[in-house]
Amino acid sequence: MATDIKTPGTTGGSSLLLEVTDSNFDQTVLKSDQPVMVDFWAIWCGPCKALSPIVDEVAAAYSGKIKVAKMDIDSNPATPQRYGVRGIPTLLFFRNGQVQDQIVGAGYGVREKIEKALNKQLAV
Repeated sequence: MATDIKTPGTTGGSSLLLEVTDSNFDQTVLKSDQPVMVDFWAIWCGPCKALSPIVDEVAAAYSGKIKVAKMDIDSNPATPQRYGVRGIPTLLFFRNGQVQDQIVGAGYGVREKIEKALNKQLAV
């Protein structure tokens, strides 16, 4: 079962975020009845820390409509490799067990990109 996560580098974390691991990824993400956004990150990644508050805000804004999960790539190398995650932060958007969209990086306008991707998942 996925556990709630407090993300390092944030001001408190959010119980709306799920921590996924290599061992619970299939059950938590691929078999989810809701769309899932997975944030692949690492504690040493500056852009990941910059993106973290945005991920928290999106999790709150879309609560009940989507699941938001975080995966530490250092502790869980198999899943990022399985999905070709080569740079972080990477956000993958899953629906019905399949990747539907992805965003790499935390540059300008990333929140709008995230919301656009999520709204596309919810519109289907």
